[in-house]
Amino acid sequence: MNIVIIEDEKPSARLLKRKTEQLGCSVITVLTSVEESIAWFSTNMSPDLILADIQLADGLSFEIFEQINIQSAVIFTTAYDEYALRAFKLNSIDYLLKPIDETELKTAIEKFSIRQSQPLIDSELIKRLFKKEYKKRYTIKAGNLLKIIDAKEIECFYSAFKSSFLATNEGRTFPVEESLDAIEKECNPEMFFRVSRRFLISVNAIKEISVYSNSRLKIVLNNFNEEEIIVSRERVQDFKNWLK
Repeated sequence: MNIVIIEDEKPSARLLKRKTEQLGCSVITVLTSVEESIAWFSTNMSPDLILADIQLADGLSFEIFEQINIQSAVIFTTAYDEYALRAFKLNSIDYLLKPIDETELKTAIEKFSIRQSQPLIDSELIKRLFKKEYKKRYTIKAGNLLKIIDAKEIECFYSAFKSSFLATNEGRTFPVEESLDAIEKECNPEMFFRVSRRFLISVNAIKEISVYSNSRLKIVLNNFNEEEIIVSRERVQDFKNWLK
């Protein structure tokens, strides 16, 4: 049985390689990152089995299987969310918790070796299980009332007077408790972009973009007109890429 190991911790990789070779398996290569793995699988045939750590230095190993069609059985070798791992088992994908027990490793490899058809990793399942959920609505105070505002109704978030605010597509402004840094982490990056230290804007609210001084850009939103929104010089290129 040909095996590829994906593991960024050298001691763990060496131990796993030794244990699998003691079981009569042939380790083709040991890959240490998402980037290296994608490059390798792009130019090499899929092995019989992949032993992959989930958390690598440059990302999650799931990203490899999202980008490359790999015709291999996969055993994930890590401690991770028990519900996600349970879903993988239901999809005929096994896992081993670190530190890896030699008996469990032997059992897992034997299970794959005796099957007529090897289970293949389901990229769509991975995307559904590990897709990050972004905040869809905000609860704010409007006098003595609590008002729920959908993210789609927000034109921008901004900071002023050491506080944070959101502006809606109805031209109304409300204070929010979170800092702009915290709000940025909660927002869907496909919808919102941090154009400067003070402004986080929605792509759906952009009315006009014009060239401003010192290679910067000026943004005009549909309804927000309390002050100028300027894309800082260091974020101009990222902003242009975001708009593509």
